[in-house]
Amino acid sequence: MTYCVGMMLDAGLVLMSDTRTNSGVDNISTFRKMHSWSVPGERMVALMTSGNLATTQAVVARLEERNKARADRKNDLLQLPTMFAMAEHVGKLLRETIADRDEDNGPEASGQFGATLILAGQIKGMGMHLYLIYPEGNFIEASFDTPFFQIGETKYGRPIILRGYDRTMNFEDAVKLMMVSFDSTLKANLSVGMPLDLLVVAKDKFEPLHEVRITESDPWYRSLSAGWGEALRAALDGLPDYPFHAR
Repeated sequence: MTYCVGMMLDAGLVLMSDTRTNSGVDNISTFRKMHSWSVPGERMVALMTSGNLATTQAVVARLEERNKARADRKNDLLQLPTMFAMAEHVGKLLRETIADRDEDNGPEASGQFGATLILAGQIKGMGMHLYLIYPEGNFIEASFDTPFFQIGETKYGRPIILRGYDRTMNFEDAVKLMMVSFDSTLKANLSVGMPLDLLVVAKDKFEPLHEVRITESDPWYRSLSAGWGEALRAALDGLPDYPFHAR
């Protein structure tokens, strides 16, 4: 399973993904689910993936034209004129890749090769955009009503983001909020695992402001995780006791 979050702020974009993939409890591996490309001063694009690993790797490989010699490759996302055109293109590749896998493996494998993607970025002279792309190839765009997207194992971390999100928050607070969301998911579901990949892109800055892999031994993560647990216990202790004798 997977957990990925893309969040849009007035200040820019914050993206985070886990790296665990598994085919049963005895076959757990680490794979990157966040991919980014940039033309400094011109555009910055990132893609996060959830779902069948063969499908998502094939989509990224087709975007990067890995079937060609290295000198002949050109990434489609660095050529298209708008983020909307990128979302259309990625959606088409995803739909075609899933259809090819279904056809190659027969009716009994139908539904096993699905994937969902988050596409985010900005082109110079245009606004920031964040898209959620479905297995069918269609997509929706983030808005003031839906300012962040999650894919994968979303249910444990979503309430935290819903309660804490503020479009005007700074990057430091956004990363903290996102990390608490991931920490809660990690505690609740073993199919989501570290390390985590974090990417921060400032508005109108067409290269990563901050890009890092956070491991389980990271001092900041360990402090935040412990502090969040203590804060929850303190908040619970501060709530009114249940009135047994009044019922």
